[in-house]
Amino acid sequence: MWYLCYFYHRLLDYRRPEVEALAKLFGGSAKFEWKLPPHHHLDSPFHFIWLPSDDIASKVANRSILVKCMLELWGQGYSYEELKTSVQTFPEEQKLPYLGAESTFRIVVDTFGKVLSSDEQRERIESFSYIPFKGRVDLRNADYRFWLIETDDQFSKNGLPPTVQRTLFFGREVGVADRKLLPTFSLSKRKYLGPTAMDAEIAFLMANQALVQPGKLVYDPFVGTGSILVAASHFGAMTMGADIDIRVVRNGRGPDCNVWSNFKQYDLPLPISLIRADNNLPPWRGDLQEIFDAIICDPPYGVRAGGRKSGGRKLLKGVKGPYVIPDEKRKDHIPSTAPSTAPYSLVECVHDLLDVAARLLVMGGRLVFFYPVAVDEDAKDIFPDHKCFTLVSHSEQILSTRYSRCLLTMEKTARYTADVAEMARKKHLEFRENHGMLTEESRENGTLRSKVFSPADNLEVSSGLSEMNIKCDKDWKPKYRSKYV
Repeated sequence: MWYLCYFYHRLLDYRRPEVEALAKLFGGSAKFEWKLPPHHHLDSPFHFIWLPSDDIASKVANRSILVKCMLELWGQGYSYEELKTSVQTFPEEQKLPYLGAESTFRIVVDTFGKVLSSDEQRERIESFSYIPFKGRVDLRNADYRFWLIETDDQFSKNGLPPTVQRTLFFGREVGVADRKLLPTFSLSKRKYLGPTAMDAEIAFLMANQALVQPGKLVYDPFVGTGSILVAASHFGAMTMGADIDIRVVRNGRGPDCNVWSNFKQYDLPLPISLIRADNNLPPWRGDLQEIFDAIICDPPYGVRAGGRKSGGRKLLKGVKGPYVIPDEKRKDHIPSTAPSTAPYSLVECVHDLLDVAARLLVMGGRLVFFYPVAVDEDAKDIFPDHKCFTLVSHSEQILSTRYSRCLLTMEKTARYTADVAEMARKKHLEFRENHGMLTEESRENGTLRSKVFSPADNLEVSSGLSEMNIKCDKDWKPKYRSKYV
């Protein structure tokens, strides 16, 4: 059945991937069909989507962060006369169950690109006298809500997507978003924050993309102050996190201001565990596989905070260059704090993340993480690739004129075999051999390119030695870069 999906006008590139993820979560069709209303721009907040039932459409809208409402469309037109004709031709048998005398109803007037006065809204509501509503109006707790949505004639001048002419939609509300969710979890109200705390809206979007639901186990290897796990826990998941910084996972800012207090603030189940661990030297047993349903994280890529791994410069006389943990001490190694840590380049960090995820995710489990992209005409956009994963979606968020970040959603579609493990081991050794390749010039240069991409370039990744290749597709462009973001 076709539904009108009315989106909030923000994070445009995230909208369809979120809805598709939620439709899959709630048992929707594996094949998604989308179409735009006639004369509407790609940025339009109105999209038609085919879903199997009202129940699935309602669950998708109620859980979504970017869907304003989902409607069973009764009519549309470019004038109120056209709208009337369209509504009257909608099948009577589909309208009658919602027009009975025992029911209550309400008509919500909404606009996009314009503002209507109270008198104008009342006039438009009264124009629907041709619909034989027999029940009474209830503005607070109506049994059925109907939406009249009106767009402006041309609103591209205000930074909104262009349209050819005014469009009118009228339909029955099937599902609506929870407007209290984001204000409740706003970072401005969060008890414990760090410099890289994930915005609540993005954290919930990541949890939706990861198909988080009650009973699932979610892991964040760069847990920080726990923003991502808070979102996952709100949706009922069991959570677990790790971080190399002991101050984050243990102390925070005191006994009543730490990661744990963020969960207590919202009366959420506490994480199963928060461990101090180095993503470069994960603490998991060698035979441990397929325990997490989702891994969600924001890897450090040197914009607000640089990545660190074990093996910095030892403060010992006569020792020069980077310190590398001896093989005989790696089994029981506990990562130490700076200065005994080293810079952790993006390419090595992502390689380690994909290897851990390939081993520890269940089949069908999802890895959701951010990946930086330089906004540069001469730069080639790159995404990581792995034999065990299929890229489900990528959504770009422009952060400045110089760089953006893409939310990558990958699904595990192949087992972690001995061959994959051996290739990962060889690549890990290659990174260790190139431990000192990050030059002083790169450390001192504050540009995004030197902080993020130069370390990867210096490592000269060989696609023949790893199951994770840095994929560079000359024909690929970011899915959508909108000037309206």
